[in-house]
Amino acid sequence: MSTVIRRVRTEEWEQVKEIRLAALQDPAASIAFLDTYENAAAKPDGFWQERTVGAAEGDTVHQLVAEAADGRWLGTMTVLVERPGGDGALGGDVITVPQAHIVGVYVRPEARGTGLAHELIRAAQECSWSLAEPRIQRVRLFVHESNARAEAMYLRAGFRRSGVSVPVPGDETHREIELAVERG
Repeated sequence: MSTVIRRVRTEEWEQVKEIRLAALQDPAASIAFLDTYENAAAKPDGFWQERTVGAAEGDTVHQLVAEAADGRWLGTMTVLVERPGGDGALGGDVITVPQAHIVGVYVRPEARGTGLAHELIRAAQECSWSLAEPRIQRVRLFVHESNARAEAMYLRAGFRRSGVSVPVPGDETHREIELAVERG
């Protein structure tokens, strides 16, 4: 499967919306994303346009897509830049070093098992390490404690459990486990 991994472009807001809605309809969405299809589908076009501009041009958000030769988007993930002193994306953790936080990981079912997720992760890490300001010291992500399939994939990609876990927002009975890789 021939794909190009690249950053989204500002005019691609409809594709950004479509792949996000597809991700939120995935059977694992309830433990993989902190959003629902119904909530995202109700957002006006202006929300998606603004979100895409930030992900395409911003300094703190970089959305990557895996684009097939025919133009279809087969997967996506987003890199959030986190600076020391800020609050983490999930409640309860404080940022102590410049780091990147991978969120919104999704690979379409027909592209799963092809190595595309690893290619996206590698691209997200390269994007993170290449940032000049701040100089990223670690890349992290959170995985739901019940999402063993995703955790195994991240561990194969070189991430390790950091020892940090936080409650799932809105669900105090479950935890999100932090996985991280340090700058080598």
